[in-house]
Amino acid sequence: MPSRKNKLLLLKLLSLFSAVRGYNILMIILAQYLASIYILSPDLPLRKVVFDINLLCIVVASALVIASGYIINNFYDAEKDLINKPIKSMLDRLVSQRFKLTTYFVLNLLAVFVASYVSFKAVLFFSAYIFGIWFYSHKLKKVPFAGNFVSAILAITPFFAVFVYYKNFETVIFFHALFLFLLILSREMIKDLENISGDMAQNYKTIPIIYGPLVSKICIAILILLTLIPSLLLIVKFDIGYMNYYFTVSVVLLILFLVLLHKSATKKHYVWLHNILKLIIIVGVFSILLIDVDLVLNRIL
Repeated sequence: MPSRKNKLLLLKLLSLFSAVRGYNILMIILAQYLASIYILSPDLPLRKVVFDINLLCIVVASALVIASGYIINNFYDAEKDLINKPIKSMLDRLVSQRFKLTTYFVLNLLAVFVASYVSFKAVLFFSAYIFGIWFYSHKLKKVPFAGNFVSAILAITPFFAVFVYYKNFETVIFFHALFLFLLILSREMIKDLENISGDMAQNYKTIPIIYGPLVSKICIAILILLTLIPSLLLIVKFDIGYMNYYFTVSVVLLILFLVLLHKSATKKHYVWLHNILKLIIIVGVFSILLIDVDLVLNRIL
């Protein structure tokens, strides 16, 4: 039987994993590699992409910055999360705020150090990314819509880093990025409806608090309608292989989302809407493999 001390250590490790949202980071790492292999450099041999040290450094630096971003966001949202996420908040509090801040600075220093292997431009890029996340968490998060917009930009920044590295400027990549950006922005605005109680208690100036839930729902509906545009264009105008089935299902789910959004009125409803968007994003990561099934099979066999 493990001792009480070992159990406490295990809980603290779990708490830190929860604070940095390790599951999200693993998904982003996977998405960066799949996008690099099947979208940004489909003509390069698999080995050359997977064992590219520069790409590895970009992915690792991204993961470190994102982890530190979750920590600083958790630090500023500690009081709000007591209301919105009481169970998760109790787990997060097993690790002291001082330790979280120390970890935040260590992760950022490691990220800059890893980026320095790639180039000085990479150091500047990730330094700006670190500052952007801090500025969002400290100031912009409480600004209506601007906070949501910046949060969505920061969420797709790791993919922008890989995009710049491969210098692939095809139009189809732009529409993939636009689809993802609009989904994430919609998800951020749904979270404001979901967390309205805690935001109000902490004097956050979100759209549903200032203008009311109805205005917030109208904004989200407009974003979802805009998301349908790149979805349909990717299906009709571009050769994306079997991934067109993913976007077809996404269109159906987004229409269902609009119907449910119209009828939503409680936190439970908003959680369901949040989960629909989260499902579309997660499935989208794995559906990248469907762009060229033959390429997948050839690279596996």
